[in-house]
Amino acid sequence: MLATSPAPGYETLLVAGAGDIGMRTARRLAERGHRVFALRRHPVEGAGDPWTWLRGDLTDPASLQGLPAVDAVVFAPSPDRRDEAAYRAVFVDGLRHLVEALPTRPRRTVFVSSSAVYGEQGEGWVDEDTSPAPPGFNGQVLLEAERWLAASDIGGVSVRFAGLYGPGRTQLLDRLREGKAVVPRGRQVFANRIHVDDAAAVLAHVLTLAEPAPVYVGVDDTPLPIDVLYDRLADLLGVPRPADGPGPAGVGSKRLSNARLRESGFRCQWPDAREGYAALLL
Repeated sequence: MLATSPAPGYETLLVAGAGDIGMRTARRLAERGHRVFALRRHPVEGAGDPWTWLRGDLTDPASLQGLPAVDAVVFAPSPDRRDEAAYRAVFVDGLRHLVEALPTRPRRTVFVSSSAVYGEQGEGWVDEDTSPAPPGFNGQVLLEAERWLAASDIGGVSVRFAGLYGPGRTQLLDRLREGKAVVPRGRQVFANRIHVDDAAAVLAHVLTLAEPAPVYVGVDDTPLPIDVLYDRLADLLGVPRPADGPGPAGVGSKRLSNARLRESGFRCQWPDAREGYAALLL
């Protein structure tokens, strides 16, 4: 990743939704000299945390009273259930609750979104100018939240991440070991990935940009046909390559481009998921 320094004036930041990616982002920001607050329903306090923990529930406005004034927000929560009501409560209502609870309006708000806002695109390249057409409720809710953010005066930037992998995110490797994975062979269905450390670095990077774009696609440099990726990982694991079968349900095929992110100066530590996954197995 290209080394950067904090954007002028963004001295105090709030990471709302301090789960895995949130805490990785908070650590990067603290190491760069920001004063960081981390908001979570149940803080996981550890000795030497370089941020200040705050307890609060984005779905409960009363729990957000007394938040500090901050210059910028990274909004990175996770619903506790995978259904439309839970997504809406966190991403749409929760974002609004947080902004209304802050004593001053943040000058930049970075929203963790998903490539789920895009529909089926086949083999064509997908970037920030591709029209969203979310096939599932998750993408539909995230797109609604993005649009609310864009219409608000809080410096909104949405980052549409591809599939995250990295330490603690080894479900694919587990499925391959168990022989439960299948792939659509020879049909150019793409796997789009980004290492979780690179995802955190993207969020920190966006805060350094004087004039960011309203949307970025967060993906590595090498979208791969899904059979190419799965076969490589099976070989690394020393297990049989997966059988032919349907692609991931509700996702559709798309080939994501990170050209805009690269033009902004960002570089992935793990530009190819084959290398990133291999590092997890060392």
